[in-house]
Amino acid sequence: QVQLVESGGGLVQPGGSLRLSCVASGHTSSRYAMGWFRQAPGKDREWLATITWSSDGTFHADSVRGRFTISRDNAENTLYLQMNSLKPEDTGVYYCARGSSSDDLNPSTFHYWGQGTQVTVSN
Repeated sequence: QVQLVESGGGLVQPGGSLRLSCVASGHTSSRYAMGWFRQAPGKDREWLATITWSSDGTFHADSVRGRFTISRDNAENTLYLQMNSLKPEDTGVYYCARGSSSDDLNPSTFHYWGQGTQVTVSN
């Protein structure tokens, strides 16, 4: 199974930026859509963004559209989430996930998760 490892989280002030990375290791030859989700304490996991294998299609949640941008570098087996204009309500554990096909961006088709990286937005 492919292992997904997130990094890049940390403490940032409101209005600041962070760039999260997710590196896939193990068997990485298959072509899958990828995505980002987050979970705040006491809340359900929330979908943020998904991207096709070829990066020819992306899908961002209303709550982050215009602030967050998903991208990927398949040669490096790495998924990114550029987060700008961060708000306190963005605080949570951020997870990358693998989809079930190359092009389906429906969040319900994402079933494989990394361990997460903590993002805290606070003064």
